[in-house]
Amino acid sequence: MTAMTYPLSADVQKQQAMQEPAWIRMFLIGLTLIFLTLFLFIPLISVFYEAFKKGADVYLAAITDPDAVAAIKLTLTIAAIAVPLNLLFGVAAAWAIAKFEFRGKNLLITLIDLPFSVSPVVSGLIYVLVFGLQGWFGSWLAEHDMKIIFAVPGIVLATVFVTVPFIARELIPLMQEQGTEEEEAAVVLGASGWQTFYQVTLPNIKWGLLYGAILCNARAMGEFGAVSVVSGHIRGSTNTMPLHVEILYNEYNFAAAFAVASLLALLALVTLALKTLIEFRNQQHQQRGHE
Repeated sequence: MTAMTYPLSADVQKQQAMQEPAWIRMFLIGLTLIFLTLFLFIPLISVFYEAFKKGADVYLAAITDPDAVAAIKLTLTIAAIAVPLNLLFGVAAAWAIAKFEFRGKNLLITLIDLPFSVSPVVSGLIYVLVFGLQGWFGSWLAEHDMKIIFAVPGIVLATVFVTVPFIARELIPLMQEQGTEEEEAAVVLGASGWQTFYQVTLPNIKWGLLYGAILCNARAMGEFGAVSVVSGHIRGSTNTMPLHVEILYNEYNFAAAFAVASLLALLALVTLALKTLIEFRNQQHQQRGHE
């Protein structure tokens, strides 16, 4: 008699397919670590090394310089304006795309992705074309003593443009996966639109919303290309932190340039830590839901 053979389960087949030889795993891990070391760890360490190379006094003098303080305040202000605006847009766009069917839906998704494909410099030039002194609305703005280009409003517009996709693109697949059953049940039970959003939709998307907001904030504070075009590089007025670093570096003030750059790097590390924390909390939340 021959022994009967049974087909392997899907889980067993998956495990066998992922069991590569040990040398392949070690090679891939080593290659990843080498890449991260060369292109991430060494540049990051060098920024902090150059920032403190001449001592703590020089470092503190660089980051407390009036122009540096103005650049830091402006960067935080721009982020504080751009992120809430993108939160509103991202939630509204994701809700419309995920929960409703309408003509032009694919076009809306394409437009949301547009900042990913358009160079930030080009987006800045578009705002100059529209709101600059020689632009479409330039003469009207001048007559009413309103300034957008080479002023804070232009920086806000450019920053919002380049950060538009981050929150919406984080929420769209999440809300599509969740479907509309819970919202429909809430409406049937008599909940209003606001109650449905606050008590049903928002709890389901809160982790994705926080994740998208953190990424949006990081990009808003680090944006250079679009902001450089519309800001005018006015020291103490329209210079954000990335622009201030460029000016200091071009002036061969390397210690001050790396000092301000270290603040941007520190913000990036804080963003990474928050991102990791949110992913961890989200995994815990999903595990409790499965239990």
